[in-house]
This record gives sequence, C-alpha cells and structure tokens, in this order.
Amino acid sequence: MKQKEYNREATVEYAKKWALKRNPNYYNFDQVGGDCTSFASQCIYAGSKIMNYQKDLGWYYHNGNNKSPSWSGVEYLYQFLINNKGAGPQGMETTQNNVKIGDLAQLSFTGEKFEHTLVIVDIESKFTLRGIKIASHTFDSFNKPISAYNFQKIRWIHIEKIGI
Repeated sequence: MKQKEYNREATVEYAKKWALKRNPNYYNFDQVGGDCTSFASQCIYAGSKIMNYQKDLGWYYHNGNNKSPSWSGVEYLYQFLINNKGAGPQGMETTQNNVKIGDLAQLSFTGEKFEHTLVIVDIESKFTLRGIKIASHTFDSFNKPISAYNFQKIRWIHIEKIGI
C-alpha cells in the first residue's frame, strides 16, 4: 500500500481555528456523549485528507448519522488507528517521550475505560505533563497543559503515516 506523510502543521492549524468553536460542517456531539473524539478526528483529517470507508472498521464522516464508530468513539478511534493497515491514518501506542504535535492523548478519569481524546498542539517539554499542550472539545480548550486534567490513566497515540 502506498503512503504519505501526516501533515502535523495542518492538524495543529485546524485545532487552533476550531478548538473554541464548532465547524458547521460537522455535527456537534456535545449533547450525546461529547465532541472530543469527533474534534480529534476532524484535526487528524485536516492533516491526512484521507478517510477509510470500510463499513464497520473504517474511519469516515458524511454526517452525524452516517459516520464510522471510530470517528466519534474514544475506544473505537484508538482501535482504528493502531490496527489500520489500509487507507487513512495509521498509528501506534507510544510513550510520552515519543509524541509529536498532531498526535493524540486519551485519558481515563476512573482508571477503567478511556473517556477523553486530546490533540497535542505544542510541546514545550516531553518530560512533564505541564510541557505538553493540547486542544479539545467537550471541555473546550486550546494550548492547555495536560497536567490541568485530573485523570487516573493516560495513553499516547502516535500517527505514523497515512495509507493511500
């Protein structure tokens, strides 16, 4: 399969533009569980420009009623990114020391399941959570340190490449 590079700068520019408001081209999931993962998907799409239209296992958005589970579901997005070998973004779980801008962090507030997806928009230092800045929806923020969240567990997802 052919591949292309992930445009991290385009991902961050999209996050900067839309973190504190809503893009009218996308359904706002705030009232139905939260918009954080849909926003992360929008950001990733800005940096990849390729969706995966595989019916149940893909990653795509047409409208609020016609989208893949991975577009707006925390665990589904994680599973798609780390298992995708086809079209669209392909990722891997990584460590805090290996994240880059445009990558994701997912938080578990209870220590059981992961419930919140964040887009990394700036890295002042990889060695402290205070030095990694994020953008998100549901709890709308831009350039907020991950250390500002009260969570039990965190996982990092590095976007490696884009399948075409």
